[in-house]
Amino acid sequence: MNTPKQQGDVFTELIVEIFHLNTLILGAGDRIAQPVGLTSARWQVLGIVEHSPIPVANVARYMGLSRQTVQQTADGLERDGFITYRENPHHRRAKLMQMTEKGERALEYVRAHQMVWAQQIGGEHRLESLQQALEELRELRRHLEDDPLRSTSNRRIENEAQPS
Repeated sequence: MNTPKQQGDVFTELIVEIFHLNTLILGAGDRIAQPVGLTSARWQVLGIVEHSPIPVANVARYMGLSRQTVQQTADGLERDGFITYRENPHHRRAKLMQMTEKGERALEYVRAHQMVWAQQIGGEHRLESLQQALEELRELRRHLEDDPLRSTSNRRIENEAQPS
């Protein structure tokens, strides 16, 4: 019979494995995007901006990052010609990021090379296994999104962890 402790231990190992996997994926993304002057972070921001002009704060919320972090990335993208800032009719100070032709070309390059990489890596695994892993990760994400601890302070976690 499985105990909550065993399940918690395995979940913790899974989290550590995801951290390692994230590092490797970001490194691969950096190598794929480097020839066109992007990084994984820049690529992610461009991937959001391509859909429509958007303020930095909206991108930050979507990505779960601070506005300042995304602002630094956006400023670099603008400096290098991948995006431009334009006036926002809904907010005087929050300019909209808009993709340039250079940004579109860079994103096309990165996506084409990412697909080749994904087919190489994915091709080494059974389709059913990949689909099962994907569904399990989505289910874990849904549970974490619904986790009541997301909206409470860390004091609650600290208090629960203290021996009685």
